[in-house]
Amino acid sequence: MLDRKFLLENAEDVERNCLERGLEIDISQLVALETGRRETQRELQELNRLANEVSKSISQAKDPSERESRKAQGRAYRERKEEMQRDHDRCEAEILEIQKRIPNMTHPDAPVGMDDKANLELRRGAYEPRQFEFEPVDHVEIGDRLELFDFEGGSRTTGHGFYFLKGDAVRLELALQLYAVDLLVQEGFTPLVTPDLCRDEIVEGVGFIPRGPETQIYSIADSPLSLVATAEITLAGLYAQQTLSAEELPIRLCGISHCFRTEAGAHGRATRGLYRVHQFTKVEMFAFSVPAESDALLEELCSLQCRIFDELEIPFRVVDTATGDLGGPAYRKYDLEAWMPGRGERGDWGEVTSTSNCTDYQSRRLQIRCKSQDQKGTRFVHTLNGTALALSRAVLAILENHQQADGSVRIPPPLQRWMGQECIGGPR
Repeated sequence: MLDRKFLLENAEDVERNCLERGLEIDISQLVALETGRRETQRELQELNRLANEVSKSISQAKDPSERESRKAQGRAYRERKEEMQRDHDRCEAEILEIQKRIPNMTHPDAPVGMDDKANLELRRGAYEPRQFEFEPVDHVEIGDRLELFDFEGGSRTTGHGFYFLKGDAVRLELALQLYAVDLLVQEGFTPLVTPDLCRDEIVEGVGFIPRGPETQIYSIADSPLSLVATAEITLAGLYAQQTLSAEELPIRLCGISHCFRTEAGAHGRATRGLYRVHQFTKVEMFAFSVPAESDALLEELCSLQCRIFDELEIPFRVVDTATGDLGGPAYRKYDLEAWMPGRGERGDWGEVTSTSNCTDYQSRRLQIRCKSQDQKGTRFVHTLNGTALALSRAVLAILENHQQADGSVRIPPPLQRWMGQECIGGPR
């Protein structure tokens, strides 16, 4: 959430930013409401002052009729004050509803555009898309051949978009999880297994819509809880309403969670199988930072994502996400897109991770501050998030990029220690 004083002083810039993100929000209405609220607040303070003066003067009045007159005057002030307070509170609620819909400001270098077609490629990984000596197939066909998934069973037990992992796919996912956690712990991240449920006020504070027709979140009926779409939600909420020591920042966390998403988008060949599902496991990076260090920390998270996919020998590219595809909380976001040979007729890029600097947008909503020993007062921290591995899409990328002519799948070297084998469907 943006600071209200900032909104008033930069109304034109905020409205332009909304339009560049594809949102039509009447900032002038917010300005008018806030101007009126401030005037009402001043009148309330004046009424309060007058009521206090009258209250003090009652005992000084010698004439009984004068005392009664002053009491009546005091009641009138209080009644008027209560009426104005109700008006003030209604106005405040209207302002807050508009304020919560306003997205974060955008990094000046972010490409302007309404969707991912405007994303700007920044760089590629160590590996270029592989030139196969045979006709590659997608991960669904590989999984059928090697008995790695059961999508039909998932549909029978739970519904479309759910699945069973089987055999070596289970071991591959666990190996990926252990590999990512091991790497991040060595880089100073504290690992946590996070709750799969979270209070709706935390979900909303992070920037997700917990309920209603536009939500991508599964909510729990007759409960203030929702299933998390990412560990970002619970990791951000971990320090809600807390004041951290600036000297202990940055705090780097590695969260392991199941993720649940309604995934209401279009489905097709490019998104079939494991690419767009309702439940998956994710290893998430999250950081709390002092404001001056968040830009550099974003680059650090992105470099860790690149390192992971380079070590897994998967071709990828990093794209600077366009304004219309940023989402509300992000100031800047990088997507890492892996090459998927089974996508389309000749292969294509598909998003596998993203990392975002949300500046103080989430911390302001969640009231997370920091205090430095050599500065007065407190400041809102900056929050950053980055997917280390969304395990379903990582499994997809490994199967398609490391498939072999004999039908087996080569296991990337960093995972072999966890799996105890060099390939799936071949010699162990």
